[in-house]
Amino acid sequence: MRGLACILMFQTHCYDAWLSPGARKSTFFMFSQLGGTFPAPLFLFLAGISFALVTDKLIRKGMPTGQIARTTIRRGAEIFAFGLLFRLQEYLVAWGWAPWSDLFRVDILNTIGMSMMLMGMLCWIVLTISGTTTYRLRLGVAGSGTALAISLLTPPLWTTFRPDWLPWPLESYVNGVHNLGAPQAWLFPIFPWAAFAFTGLAIGFLLQSDWARKHDASLFVAAGLAGIALIEGARWLDALPVHLYSIDDFWHTSPSFFLIRVGCLWIILCASYAWCRWGAGAWGFSPFIQLGQTSLLVYWVHIELVYGRFAILRKQSQTILGATIGLMTIFLMMLALSWVRTQFKNRGAEFWTRLRRPTAAT
Repeated sequence: MRGLACILMFQTHCYDAWLSPGARKSTFFMFSQLGGTFPAPLFLFLAGISFALVTDKLIRKGMPTGQIARTTIRRGAEIFAFGLLFRLQEYLVAWGWAPWSDLFRVDILNTIGMSMMLMGMLCWIVLTISGTTTYRLRLGVAGSGTALAISLLTPPLWTTFRPDWLPWPLESYVNGVHNLGAPQAWLFPIFPWAAFAFTGLAIGFLLQSDWARKHDASLFVAAGLAGIALIEGARWLDALPVHLYSIDDFWHTSPSFFLIRVGCLWIILCASYAWCRWGAGAWGFSPFIQLGQTSLLVYWVHIELVYGRFAILRKQSQTILGATIGLMTIFLMMLALSWVRTQFKNRGAEFWTRLRRPTAAT
């Protein structure tokens, strides 16, 4: 799933950066950008699942609750720091024309890091209050409730109850206002984006349950069916004549749209399980799996090759065919980079293991 998110991200960025103004008016570009609505929810959703798997492992090892919180929150802080470092790099590369405010832009890495820290705090609170008895159920319910609360609070925090008393760099983490005076849909504030991470947290603890381990195929099929039901239920709710909010922005802040995207994530989860168990994902080398192992690296590098000074094609000047050739080039370059990274990492680990191994007596 993380590799799929990388590929969808590549195509979104490549066509957005390289297509000419005329090509951007095509139906092709519209569907390309529609596919671009999935990478961010996927990355956040999977960050939540991974967080749950790590936390569950630490609990089963008997690690104290405080130490679990410090370990997981520290990892979130590291990702957040990577996000700040990435913004600094982009500013320095674009020195001379990039505004200083770009240093405080809330991008996806910032939100992933913040979401992980918030999930660490939630797990610490729940485990401190209730202990480790039936902790998977408690943490799963807490994750689901937090995701729903974030979604429901998003519309007023973007409109009628904006925390505009905060300095804009801080308010931007709430609603993506940046320094433009109004929330921006192209940024990734905690409301609503962190809700996808907490949804993944709930799913992650469900996947670790004893029942799920014994009935994994049934669980993933049920997730796909539940995703379809959730989409249809959210569409029904949105069609009701009564609305909760005075200002309704379906495509950016609506809880109904959030539920639809969560339903899509569950369907992708089911399809990914089938792909890896019965489909081509089980045949051998998988580009999806390979890219997913180094998603942070390929995200970091491809941005410069698509949007930056080192872009491999001239921006906003390509036909659909030309941009597609560029997309395939980026895909192969990032796949090769990912493969080299994993090979180097594995061989480096083997080297240090052999170096530390005591010499056998002769």
